[in-house]
Amino acid sequence: MGIEEYGGGQDPHPDVLVVTTNDVPGFQVQQVIGEVFGLTVRSRHLGSQIGAGLKSMVGGELKGLTKTLVETRSQAMERLIDQARARGANAVLAFRFDVTSAADVGTEVCAYGTAVVIARA
Repeated sequence: MGIEEYGGGQDPHPDVLVVTTNDVPGFQVQQVIGEVFGLTVRSRHLGSQIGAGLKSMVGGELKGLTKTLVETRSQAMERLIDQARARGANAVLAFRFDVTSAADVGTEVCAYGTAVVIARA
């Protein structure tokens, strides 16, 4: 059921293609499995909050928070891919991230999309 021939390059998940588009050129949706998501909530580290507060006074990138958000998004995406794979999908269409503040103590990141089975047209 894999789609190795799509040419995923350095994709760490060659068996599950994840795209933000509603279709994949050259492929046809054979089956729509349904919504899948990966969710994680990260609390804010006190040290990074203090550093962010100081940095906000002088301006510039909040590198510690940026690193945490990248890791959080990656974890949410991993969970989405795991769920899609477990349900028999080889692709996720209309992939998106939703990021919200969770009760002012952390950040909630949800990766979501539509799990499908695609085949070369």
